[in-house]
Amino acid sequence: MTKNPIWGGRFEGAPSDLLRAFNDSFAFDQQLFAEDVEGSIAWTEALQRAGVLNRDESKKIVSALVAVPPPSGDFEDVHSYVEAKLREVIGPLAGKLHTGRSRNDQVATDLKLWLGRACDEAIANVRSVAKALGKRAGEESATPMPGYTHSKQAEPVTFGHWCLAYCEMLLRDLARLRSAQQRGSDCPLGSGALAGTPLDIDRDALAKSLGFAAATANSLDAVSDRDFAAEYLFCASLLLSHLSRLAEDLIFFTSDEAGYAELPDALATGSSRMPQKKNPDVLELIRGHAGRAIGELTGLLAVMKGIPLAYDKDLQLDKEPLFRMRATLAAALPALAALIAGLKLNRERMRTAAQSPMLLATAVADAMAAKGTPFREAHERVGRELASIDKLAKEHGVTLESILAKKSAFGGTSPERVKEAAKKMGERLR
Repeated sequence: MTKNPIWGGRFEGAPSDLLRAFNDSFAFDQQLFAEDVEGSIAWTEALQRAGVLNRDESKKIVSALVAVPPPSGDFEDVHSYVEAKLREVIGPLAGKLHTGRSRNDQVATDLKLWLGRACDEAIANVRSVAKALGKRAGEESATPMPGYTHSKQAEPVTFGHWCLAYCEMLLRDLARLRSAQQRGSDCPLGSGALAGTPLDIDRDALAKSLGFAAATANSLDAVSDRDFAAEYLFCASLLLSHLSRLAEDLIFFTSDEAGYAELPDALATGSSRMPQKKNPDVLELIRGHAGRAIGELTGLLAVMKGIPLAYDKDLQLDKEPLFRMRATLAAALPALAALIAGLKLNRERMRTAAQSPMLLATAVADAMAAKGTPFREAHERVGRELASIDKLAKEHGVTLESILAKKSAFGGTSPERVKEAAKKMGERLR
């Protein structure tokens, strides 16, 4: 906080260092610097159109805003930093920029601009992960492996089919991020502190100049709304929950016990004590961050649920979870995409595991049912005669290839279906 804070007119003394230590947000909200400058430029131009600033004043303010250096120093928040730097260059004229505007509508606008870009970034990175999975699905459409339920081997599937299952989850994640963007595409600027601006501002034109679809319809709601922030954290936490499941699968697939795959050297770590170790740190961190993401969402919802209209200082706590989440996704998603692309499959071991006699049991019961035996009777007989499952499989012509080929209904794991689905997935992701 500066010695003369922008709100200090009615106060006789300077703020306590204790207040500054607890109240100031500049240490983290300077991440909104670019958006604060962008919103201030748009507001300057709106003030000129409303007749509050003349053309020369507007030009001077905009030129000074463009030249504001990157954040540094000791300030209350990013807004006071920008205004202080303006005042250093253009003097008292800097004070006109805040005419009809509040930090309440200013920060809400900054945050929505920032969140829109955070969503764009997440969408691009999620698409990269999905494309990596889709490419592997096409390459491994006929690579058999065990499928699991209850963490027990169940029926054979293909690795390509496994890849496409996560592609479907990621497509839903992409749709959620886009939907959240659409709901966040209304501009709070011009809402003032809570009651609206007293100036004749064309708020729709102002909104569109900043890339928003429209202006917010209610000033009370506009300055206190953090739905977009909560939705971003929800989208991110569900995305990371999906990726945590993928990570857990790959941790098992690359374990010594399963040995279906090996991690690329560049995306694994070793042990300082045990020279043989190759650790799945990227996957474990994704699994861990999924838990923290749920906590970030829960924390923000707990902050939001009890505050009255309109703006309250509690809302200062909305930013750090968002900043952490964006940084997490920006690091995790590219690493995961590269890991998937570089994963080395042990196809022979996967095939051997997929044709284990126990994985033939369901197909044997199906073959009996196809010849007229009621499925429940076939199920019971196979269950009683598991020790002879190899013999039963031969009697009924059941092989690994026949099992996979028969799963040819839409959405199934037959190699032809998976190959076709992988091609369509590529089109959907484009």
